[in-house]
Amino acid sequence: MIFVPLPFVVALLLVILLVRLLRHSEQGIWDNRLFILLIGAYALQSVLIGVRWGYDFREILPLQSILATLIAPLAWISFRSLTIEEAASSEIAGWQHLLPAILVIALLIAWREPIGIVITLVFLSYGAALLWLARRGPDALVVSRIDGVVLSYRSLLITGIALVASAATDVIISFDFAWNGGTHSGAVVAIGNVVSLLVLGGAASVASFSRGHDDRAEALPHGVVEPQATEEDAAVAVSVNELMQSKRLYTDTELNLGRIARKLNLPARRVSLAINRIHKMSVSQYVNDHRIREACRLLASTDAPVTRVMFDSGFISKSNFNREFLRVTGLTPTLWRQRERAPHEPCRLPHPHERTL
Repeated sequence: MIFVPLPFVVALLLVILLVRLLRHSEQGIWDNRLFILLIGAYALQSVLIGVRWGYDFREILPLQSILATLIAPLAWISFRSLTIEEAASSEIAGWQHLLPAILVIALLIAWREPIGIVITLVFLSYGAALLWLARRGPDALVVSRIDGVVLSYRSLLITGIALVASAATDVIISFDFAWNGGTHSGAVVAIGNVVSLLVLGGAASVASFSRGHDDRAEALPHGVVEPQATEEDAAVAVSVNELMQSKRLYTDTELNLGRIARKLNLPARRVSLAINRIHKMSVSQYVNDHRIREACRLLASTDAPVTRVMFDSGFISKSNFNREFLRVTGLTPTLWRQRERAPHEPCRLPHPHERTL
């Protein structure tokens, strides 16, 4: 019977994810190039792991080590690209992210002993950097679509945790070699890497699908968030509301924080802070409140199917539409329509602009 290592199966699944991304990407290959490269790197690493541990082919180790020091920086660059405008991409895609790989190549030539420690530190550092980036919440992902920003944020968290966990796994393997002669290392490496690569690939795929198109927004450096809203916050919130009402911006399925900020000629973080402080909610919740109001209007005044209403109000995900509709109205769209058309006084939804301090 032909032996097929499990990492090969994982690589196949990652390739399927990659093909799906290439075929269904609305933004095009160029806009999603970083996540395409990232998933491709995950798939290649899974193949190398399968060759190493499935067939005990140790000659593959140098290439595996170099690729490992490229994956972590690429993950950081990919998710960081969701937080800044395209014009500032040079800020994150600099040559300095190649330094870990260059160092490993030099160590492969001169002194191989510290390579494991270097890889562990690289994964730990970039994993911690991703988690630090995540501290700002979903509103930091100004390029992600409003409809998918929460999923992108969860993918960011998962990737950061997975990189840190991978570093912890390397430490466990080192202890296993020190105490047990590496008896359990093969199983730990195979299972740990297979699971993490599959999870990372899924996270990258989700994040890439949530990326908006042609958005250029400036994000201010993160600072201390003031507890009280200011007059400037109130003015920005009014401007956002006027923009939503006059342009019906919420019906744009590709809408993201960056696009809103650009239309107001304001930094993305200025807009998100104003919405957070005035309305006490995230940007995605604020926009979805407008969308749900529009959905309720359509449900009450037309006989359009719920799916049609979902698209016309700006949603593209049925699960997100149902979840947000339930959050705002406490009912499903179908039940809300039935109740609204029953012989009683219609319920009134609070307008997002009314939810102020």
